[in-house]
Amino acid sequence: MEMNQYMSIFIDEANDHLQSLNENMLRLEQAPEDIGIVQVIFRSAHTLKGMSATMGFEDLASLTHDMENVLDLVRNGKLAMNGAIFDTLFQCLDALEGMVQDVVNGGTGKADVSALVARLQAIVKGDFSAPAAGAPAASAPSADGPIVATEMLLDQYQLSVLEQSVDSGLQVFHIVVSVRDDCVLKAVRAYMVFDVLEKNGEVVKAHPSVQDLEQDKFDKSFSVYYISQIGQEELYASIMKVSEIESATILPVDRSSLAELDQSKEQASQESFRAVRETAAAATAPAKPAASAPAAEAAPARTAPAASGGGANRTIRVDIERLDSLMNLFSELLIDRVRLEQLASEVRRNDLTETVEHMARVSADLQNIVLKLRMVPVESVFNRFPRMVRDLAKSLEKKLELVITGAETELDRTVIDEIGDPLVHLIRNSVDHGVEMPAARVAAGKPETGTVHLRAYHSGNHVFIEIEDDGNGINRPKVLDIAIQRGVVTPEEAKKLSDDEINMLIFAAGFSTADKISDISGRGVGLDVVKSKIESLGGRVSVTSTLGQGSKFSIQLPLTLSIISAMLVKLGSEKYAIPLSSIVETAAIRREEIRDLHGNKVIEYRKSVIPVLSLAQILDCPDYRDDGETETEMIVIRKGDKLAAVLVDEFISQSEIVLKTLGKYLSNQKLISGATILGDGQVALIVDPNALIK
Repeated sequence: MEMNQYMSIFIDEANDHLQSLNENMLRLEQAPEDIGIVQVIFRSAHTLKGMSATMGFEDLASLTHDMENVLDLVRNGKLAMNGAIFDTLFQCLDALEGMVQDVVNGGTGKADVSALVARLQAIVKGDFSAPAAGAPAASAPSADGPIVATEMLLDQYQLSVLEQSVDSGLQVFHIVVSVRDDCVLKAVRAYMVFDVLEKNGEVVKAHPSVQDLEQDKFDKSFSVYYISQIGQEELYASIMKVSEIESATILPVDRSSLAELDQSKEQASQESFRAVRETAAAATAPAKPAASAPAAEAAPARTAPAASGGGANRTIRVDIERLDSLMNLFSELLIDRVRLEQLASEVRRNDLTETVEHMARVSADLQNIVLKLRMVPVESVFNRFPRMVRDLAKSLEKKLELVITGAETELDRTVIDEIGDPLVHLIRNSVDHGVEMPAARVAAGKPETGTVHLRAYHSGNHVFIEIEDDGNGINRPKVLDIAIQRGVVTPEEAKKLSDDEINMLIFAAGFSTADKISDISGRGVGLDVVKSKIESLGGRVSVTSTLGQGSKFSIQLPLTLSIISAMLVKLGSEKYAIPLSSIVETAAIRREEIRDLHGNKVIEYRKSVIPVLSLAQILDCPDYRDDGETETEMIVIRKGDKLAAVLVDEFISQSEIVLKTLGKYLSNQKLISGATILGDGQVALIVDPNALIK
């Protein structure tokens, strides 16, 4: 029962660590010699292993343990990373993600990973080599010994001082000093060593204690955690100048090794999984790679910072259902606010009006806060793409670089949940169809490595996401030929299309320019799905392209889908809401302006002819028909580049409305996207303009 209590914590933390592992593996692939990155990867894998074992997911823990063995050799200089090792580790991450997803879906997290385990074990056995020489034997880390000593468990204050020192760029060492066997006054030699240390830094922890050392209560060696103002080699020389000292082993301490010590402390005290979770959060803090390598150029002399730092993480995890509940409660408050405003205008009492106006201002501020709580950086979606582009590039034998900008741009969580798949299709399209093979790029005078830009930014009440590549661009004549062959357009229509309109033909259902079908493209499924999905979110997609230079796909999305601005209209006794984001213009028109064209009603609008739709007929309103009206109201709506005129009875007002889903009610009616409760308590259905235009 207690394990079930922590299941959601495990899933969240496991996904965070897997994302960190993927990102840092990609960083390491670009800089294979950076041991600092290896330390971060090792720590994430170590924490994931501990969490999995605690929760009873043995396959997860076992695979991660074998990954640790490989990473341990790398960080200790016994193994050099190469393409085969990277590929194996990435496949391990895919397997781990699959097992975690199985847990999310209620499974046991079990999987057959025997082949991966065998490959990892082969790497450990076959590629083992002695560590490179170069550092003094006495000052180099022991090949077999750990970086931290488990008998020297630190209290929280000592651990905090060391962590902050490492984060500040100071040099932290674990030093083991041994005196000669024939030494008579061991306590004196220990005192002399401490005198050297205190002149050049600060001793944080000693084992045995200083009191025991002074009373000669130790065998042959003692150890300390030390913040140094001088470099490792100079420190080693200073200690060895003390007579009757046999050896001094100086090991650099970094964030990863401190986290391991913290883990040992937790295991020793048998704390619950909650403590493991806190440790995992600490492990994801940025580590400074430079602190993990011994350097002759020491940082400027600085005193150790105080234990209480101002950099504590001030964020908390909140269950999505709680945010949804908060949104629902606020929507009820918004409905009552509108009702109160209406009543106050009828009663006309100054004190009541002032109170309602104040409540309106407060609730407006509250609305902004509630909406911001639901906003999530698009980084949570963008993070998956560097790994995907890397795998696609290897599969297609292309050289690619993905450049991400604006990942901090925020979108409503409901939009974030839906936007991932369309972006996957667009990026795969750019990588496969857009960027050329290396030889073709060189022949065209381009860099061998193609570039795909993924960027996001705010503009007004919308967020724009762009995918731009420097590939070959869209071959418009080829697109037009295929569109005519497949009946998307007629030859006559094709002659009238602009360049941008030809570009948009690639979004037609079943359209594909791939010469052969592969796992990546060519099946005619993709961009039409992208277009329909984005339009279902109230957004639109467009594409611009220059042959030989590249293409840019631009997606426009609303900031939020929870509270929207809408135009309230009447159809007889019924009220409906139409989102303002789809409305181009409103106007009053005369019946004679509407013409019949081959059985369809149309109207001339700004030098073009657009279809006319009767909302009363479409919705089958019982007490209103616009057929006999001499004058009627018209709303011009837009879906992408298509326009249509919608006839209504009367405009009521523009208003901020709360979008509420109808659940199973009207589930077969695609025209209605939801409902809202108005200030007078009536329910108004929300019309989806995208469903009106085919």
